[in-house]
Amino acid sequence: MADADSSCLSSDYAEIIVVRHGETAWNADRRIQGHLDVELNDAGRQQAAAVGNRLSKDPKISLVYSSDLSRAYETAQIIASKCGGLTVVTDPDLRERHLGDLQGLVYHELAKLKPQAHQAFLSRETCQEIPGGGESLDQLHRRCTSSLQRIGNKHKGERVVVATHGGVIRTLLKKGCPNGKSIGKVANTSIHIFHLYDDNKWAVKSSGDVSHLNQTDFLQSNFGGDEKSG
Repeated sequence: MADADSSCLSSDYAEIIVVRHGETAWNADRRIQGHLDVELNDAGRQQAAAVGNRLSKDPKISLVYSSDLSRAYETAQIIASKCGGLTVVTDPDLRERHLGDLQGLVYHELAKLKPQAHQAFLSRETCQEIPGGGESLDQLHRRCTSSLQRIGNKHKGERVVVATHGGVIRTLLKKGCPNGKSIGKVANTSIHIFHLYDDNKWAVKSSGDVSHLNQTDFLQSNFGGDEKSG
């Protein structure tokens, strides 16, 4: 993990280790989750244990933050347990994007069952909301980047973990490297390291690390880790 070989961080920034939740049965079925509360499946729990074991070997982590949705919160709890029984703090602003009328549907059925919502979902207009109470990409961006900035402001000179969702991580990466290369798949329990400084300055130190899963068979679907966030 980049820049994780030192036990002391500069007081100029917070190091935030952002982790996507483990796999759920709905990920495996390619079903849209959004704000619906779906727990981890057995593979997801094994993924969470693997990333927790990985992070326990790195320099000291102060705290674990999490979305309040079960799939992220259970991932956070497993990580916290593996890292010595850390406290887990939930923040609903770390939730996945609300996907309105698409939530609960299998991806290949979206166009047939909810064509208007599907077209809104595919729109390149970042202000486009999704029918049924769904968020625009702009709304998601404001919500989750503000949350990460609040965490960064509280933890200068510390290392913390954030357990969240694929769509959120893609948004955070766009904020951290706006002129960088295109963002690929955000795999279940992948690790993404951010340094957050004063003046709303972000740096992405590494992204997409799944080396902790190399000895496993747990990279099953990763559904929701690309533009099909959810």
